[in-house]
Amino acid sequence: MQTKSKPQILKVEEGSIVTPLGFSTAGLHTKVKRKRNDLGVVYCEVPADSAAVYTLNQIIAAPLKVTKQSLAEEGKLQAVVINSGNANACTGDQGLIDAHLMRDAVADLFSIKNNYVAVASTGVIGEKMPMDKILPGIGNLAPQKSFDAANQFNEAILTTDTCMKTTCFETTIDSKKITMAGSAKGSGMIAPNMATMLGFITTDAHIPHEYLQVALKEVTNETFNRITVDGDTSTNDMVIVMASGLASNNALSPAHEDWEAFIQLLKQVCQDLAMMIARDGEGATKLIEVNVQGAATDEEAGMVAKTVVGSDLVKTMVFGSDPNWGRVMMAIGRSGMTLDPETIDITIGPHPLLVGSQPTNYVEENLSSYLNNEKVEINIHLNIGDGSGKAWGCDLTYDYVRINASYRT
Repeated sequence: MQTKSKPQILKVEEGSIVTPLGFSTAGLHTKVKRKRNDLGVVYCEVPADSAAVYTLNQIIAAPLKVTKQSLAEEGKLQAVVINSGNANACTGDQGLIDAHLMRDAVADLFSIKNNYVAVASTGVIGEKMPMDKILPGIGNLAPQKSFDAANQFNEAILTTDTCMKTTCFETTIDSKKITMAGSAKGSGMIAPNMATMLGFITTDAHIPHEYLQVALKEVTNETFNRITVDGDTSTNDMVIVMASGLASNNALSPAHEDWEAFIQLLKQVCQDLAMMIARDGEGATKLIEVNVQGAATDEEAGMVAKTVVGSDLVKTMVFGSDPNWGRVMMAIGRSGMTLDPETIDITIGPHPLLVGSQPTNYVEENLSSYLNNEKVEINIHLNIGDGSGKAWGCDLTYDYVRINASYRT
């Protein structure tokens, strides 16, 4: 009996969120923000099996409540509308009314059921929605399947982001080409579970809602839940996946022989977006990747990695290119995970610093030079098991304080 080969996941270099079959987007400026586009929509020509994961903050913004209501009906979506510049969070009964108004306006625009519309918002918390600008803007949304239209949407979802975040990959399932793409925003109030982030993922795979939800939850735990910038979790975090089914593969489920190919495709898209968000942390100059091996379990390895990359002292060490690796050891110790204090190895880049918890004779100048790179890798081996995991974050800089001290002005 032949073992099924590992699925081949290919990057689509010119791909965008509209590359999968059935999807189009639009983005425009309604003057909620001073300059950039601030209203966008993802539209699917057919009702798409959909899934979502949401913030674990107990304070949940009105758009998320409306989106949950929409998905609870049939597990399908045909449009997602998003505004930036105002989070519609902590806005009381009026906020919920406004989120429903946005949903209904989009449903009317495309002549679809209102439960086929999801709503997302991002921006300042606690301010009433400028519906006098948003509702006319919705009426002007005209989705297209073009690279320019995708970028108009990508811009519309940004807040303090310095760049658009988008990616696209493909694989083969049932001898059919399956494409998946994503667009995301996020650069501050980012902490695991999930981040101050919004993610929109499209695919032409045929996968029922219940199995798509299983896949998204599994992959989120290994990607979006492994990034951190500042330890804060937003009220508006959400990732939505829409599957048009237009690639005409057989319905995917965990019993399908190509299930793992789909999981790996989703993981690659989510990991790509997660790393872009971490790299674009407010004021950040460096991406930090922490790899943990030899942990008791994969879950514990992930928790150690998240603790290290989330440590303010580790972040400032990387920002200052100061090889104070004791901060990494400190973070490992306070992670609360299973470990043996006498068996830990730490390597930063190509430089072994600790072997069996014993310091090595490294050259400090060489390590300082490595820490000047735009990406810094910290590798940890606990030597107690077979568990492995990763997490991503960024350095903590003076600009982070400057940006957030004047966020509303």
